[in-house]
Amino acid sequence: AKRGNAMTKDGFLMYLLSDDGNIFNPSHRKVYQDMTQPLSHYLVSSSHNTYLMEDQLTGPSSTEAYIRALTKGCRCVELDCWDGPNSEPVIYHGYTLTSKILFSDVIKAIKNYAFKTSPYPVIISLENHCSVDQQKVMAHHMTTILQDMLLVAPVDGNKSQFPSPEQLKGKILVKGKKLSREEDPSGTNGNNNLEAEDVSDEDEAAEIEDESVKTEIEQKGKSDTLKLAKELSDTVVYCKSVHFDGFEDPNHPRPFYEMSSFTESKALKLAQESGTSFIHHNIRHLSRIYPAGRRTDSSNYNPVDMWNVGCQIVALNFQTPGTEMDVYQGRFQDNGFSGYVLKPEFLRDEQTQFNPKSITGGTWGTKKKLLLKIISGQQLPKVNKSKNSIVDPKVTIEIHGVQQDNNKKQTKVIENNGFNPKWDEEFTFDIEIPALALVRFVVEDFDMSTKNDFIGQYTLPFTSLKQGYRHIHLLTKNGDPYSSSTLFVYINIQDYD
Repeated sequence: AKRGNAMTKDGFLMYLLSDDGNIFNPSHRKVYQDMTQPLSHYLVSSSHNTYLMEDQLTGPSSTEAYIRALTKGCRCVELDCWDGPNSEPVIYHGYTLTSKILFSDVIKAIKNYAFKTSPYPVIISLENHCSVDQQKVMAHHMTTILQDMLLVAPVDGNKSQFPSPEQLKGKILVKGKKLSREEDPSGTNGNNNLEAEDVSDEDEAAEIEDESVKTEIEQKGKSDTLKLAKELSDTVVYCKSVHFDGFEDPNHPRPFYEMSSFTESKALKLAQESGTSFIHHNIRHLSRIYPAGRRTDSSNYNPVDMWNVGCQIVALNFQTPGTEMDVYQGRFQDNGFSGYVLKPEFLRDEQTQFNPKSITGGTWGTKKKLLLKIISGQQLPKVNKSKNSIVDPKVTIEIHGVQQDNNKKQTKVIENNGFNPKWDEEFTFDIEIPALALVRFVVEDFDMSTKNDFIGQYTLPFTSLKQGYRHIHLLTKNGDPYSSSTLFVYINIQDYD
């Protein structure tokens, strides 16, 4: 076959299943975006309650959870810090029965795994409930364990905007409260008292709806005055946590390094009621979004609504599989799995009038038509081993993006064939805002009497789709690749006339 410049049938099949035949654009497997823009111009892969392996009330806390998140490309991890025995701060979900781990052990794990997957900066998001003495211990551990990795001074003296991911390579940033000059003990009046709710970034534990837990919080008394240790304050350079009190007046801009955290419901309300203002805010400032306190089962919210208004640090529970986490990992596959994805131009432009709720009349990129043919499947596993029946697969294609683009279409069910089911079905999708759209392929084992069993899925940004005949290599519920379970599809993308 080589001599005749031909290919054998087996060789052709191997080619189709290789990276060259993958649906994901291979050039997007490496960092290809401009990494020299201000940090606030990027979406940042971020995890919520990183220390938890399971649920928020009784599950185990583990340094393993940090290692797992960092190796999955996560660039912002959360540390929920409380006073521990022997003057050693501990991390756990306050006022709950989750187990405790040493703050110092987590910092060591971050040091060892921060840059294994990506060279770009890691942000440590502190939720600080510690006394001044243990805050000093926290600062000591970070400075002695992380050493030069810890960013303790501005990078280039630029006081008007963030440095870029490129400038911050190999650096670890701390997000937390910072003493203002007049509260600095080295300043004139030496008053470093802050209200308790000011020191803790957002007391998520206080949102828990468990009554016994609530009572304990109330007994603790929210009026206690906590102090912020100068040593801990000094570790915060670019990510100063402040309470959000409305979008800034353009004539009186706030310092770029001030950032706020929003519960998912507050962020969604802002996105729906003042989307364009939120986008403008997120050009200069970082925003962190976190799940509602009622999600004690560690379930997740839809991150796409937050990305659509330029929120960067959209924190999900990495330990919880599901559609939201699939979409999250799909988005951050892009740009070499670096944990940083450059926002589209219309989410970075100071003059932008974009609003994801009403997308008419702007130049948000060319509208596209996606023609998609689901041809066949290969070696789809039987996930529910307790069932006697053979797999009856069906495929669902989902579009996740702005409201007008959200869509879902399904193939017919193929009975009793997981080995090589053949559909040969065509679908068409109109994509108004390609830069914000993701495509998710889900394969299920159809069951007439009970819930369908999930077999596998694959999610990728619309802009990373390769056209032509392609294989989709399916992932398990936890996001790991199957060895040989695939879908064979045909993709055609056209500009909309």
